[in-house]
Amino acid sequence: MKILLVEDDESMAAMLVSALMADRHTVNIATDGHMGLMLAQTYDYDLVVLDDLVPHLDGISVCRRLRSQGLQMPILLLTVKDSQTDKIVGLNAGADDYVVKPFDMEELRARVRALLRRCNTSLATVLTWEQLCLDPDANTVTYDSVPIALTPKEFGILELFLRHPQRVFSRSAIIDRLWSLEDSPAESAVTTHIKDLRQKLKAGGMAIDLIETVYGLGYRLKPPPNTSSAAPSVDTNKPALVQRVMDKFKDSFVSQVAVLQQAEAALRSGELTDTLQATARQEAHKLAGSLGIFGHPEGSELAREAEQLLTQATSCHHISVSAFSQIVAALQKTIVQFTLPSEISPLSTENAAFTANSSQGVAAYAATDADLNASVTSNPSVLDSASSPAHTQVVLVLSQDLVLTASLQATAANWQLQLHPMTELEAVWTAIAHTQIDGVLLDLSITDLLSESLLFLAEFTHLYPDLPVVVLSERDSLGDRVNVSRLGSKAFLSKPISAEEVLQVISQALPQVQNGESKVLIVDDDPAVLVALKSLLQPWGLHVTTLRDPKQFWEQLVATQPDLVVVDLEMPTFSGIDLCQVVRHDPRWGDLPILVVTAHTNAESIRQVFAAGADDFIAKPVVGPELVTRIISRLERIRSRRHPPGSTVQSEETP
Repeated sequence: MKILLVEDDESMAAMLVSALMADRHTVNIATDGHMGLMLAQTYDYDLVVLDDLVPHLDGISVCRRLRSQGLQMPILLLTVKDSQTDKIVGLNAGADDYVVKPFDMEELRARVRALLRRCNTSLATVLTWEQLCLDPDANTVTYDSVPIALTPKEFGILELFLRHPQRVFSRSAIIDRLWSLEDSPAESAVTTHIKDLRQKLKAGGMAIDLIETVYGLGYRLKPPPNTSSAAPSVDTNKPALVQRVMDKFKDSFVSQVAVLQQAEAALRSGELTDTLQATARQEAHKLAGSLGIFGHPEGSELAREAEQLLTQATSCHHISVSAFSQIVAALQKTIVQFTLPSEISPLSTENAAFTANSSQGVAAYAATDADLNASVTSNPSVLDSASSPAHTQVVLVLSQDLVLTASLQATAANWQLQLHPMTELEAVWTAIAHTQIDGVLLDLSITDLLSESLLFLAEFTHLYPDLPVVVLSERDSLGDRVNVSRLGSKAFLSKPISAEEVLQVISQALPQVQNGESKVLIVDDDPAVLVALKSLLQPWGLHVTTLRDPKQFWEQLVATQPDLVVVDLEMPTFSGIDLCQVVRHDPRWGDLPILVVTAHTNAESIRQVFAAGADDFIAKPVVGPELVTRIISRLERIRSRRHPPGSTVQSEETP
């Protein structure tokens, strides 16, 4: 496990590092509160051991800031204060446990193990893979009851893969988890350690290599050969997750082809309307993208040819009936073979699955589309069932303006905010004692006397300097702004003002949510593509939010604060180019990386993509490894620019 120790006493830090490393933990050291806060925000730690009297920023403030930013790793507080009040303050600040100095080292080690078990239930069990057993407590590895001697780093690599069987780890990610920052080796060292680990496991009796190399990406744990997951899927080149997603959307594929068949029938009778032609072209476009992601390039190419015929023709008289019919027939057969279980004969179900002139297929797809749109309308913040919930920040609204308060509450969910309205300042102190809040909106007219509101502002910012306060006033003068600024507020707003403007300023003033994961926002109007892309990216530890309706893009962008955006070029209402231009026209998002996914790879289309402000483009059909490599590489470059090496002090390498 990787632990951050925030301690300025060198002798105490050395003793703690020695004890934690004896339990095979990797330890990074921060010697003051600011350094500890920065490291905890930047890297993924399993536990923070935090002294409450470190310089520059005390431990309680560090703890409170970490929790306000959404970081949920366990925190063990070290304190010399043993009064009941001090303990309550520490626990209310977000600490999970505390140890009073001087303490017994064995007790501290036991508390560390308890906190790690509490947050990771797999720590309490022996890890197994077929006949291989790794016992973290006994520090042993056996295969078929025969011991295998491993170095500490080899043991750590094996334990990492066994604890995260579904995740692909790049070499840099392995270094981040198993080496301290100061002693990070070159990436080639990881390759050497894995090679040595494989050789020792093979010498110990393992005939199967349990570590799979994902070329260009990293390593992951293979499924044990005696599990059902090892059986080949319909397409042996398709990951199991993508296969399951394909199974979920196979009815949509059938309905999409039914739309093309209806267009073919209308074309034969000379009754193809502009509306049906546009609908068929859109469904062909979606099929081309989704089939490519699902590992079926032949089907993707057929759908692309159908799209091109429907796009280039200005009327039904300019479409080759025979060419279009051949494409649709081939696509129909391909979809049947691709989506049905292998034990069912495609020939026996082909006529049942598809019917020329099938209005039922079109209706079924329209119903599915309507259901998804209804879901988006009812809950624009969580835009599909696969989206991960974003962290909701809590804000106290101190105002007697009930109309504005109601308006704020009506739209707060779009900004991932939870508002707690209050009409009396006296009740604030009780609320803070019982609720963890992230910020305050203070309407200065909440009291009859302006001086009382300003006195409250001064007292609050003194007691809670880490909680931002946004001030709302009916007066707007330079003197008022200066006074409020001197008293510690983060922003000044003057009435009248809309609820959207208020929430936007609050969102900017609040600490940005950080959870140790890079956040990616994907915008595409095809739900199958969204789920497939999410299944490809999540095993890399990315927090992925998907959005189907581009009209909701700006609200979701502000709410999720992504590190990178992936947009489809061709979408209804607003195209990917439109979204790129909107982002680049706002100074706050000037550095946000944008990747555009497009089927149009001619020189003019690519020129338009880059002219709109995109950083890169990915050609459809999307190849999973290429997409992952481009996203991971760009995120790592962003991370290295934000947090250059050499600015921290770390411990010795774990044994």
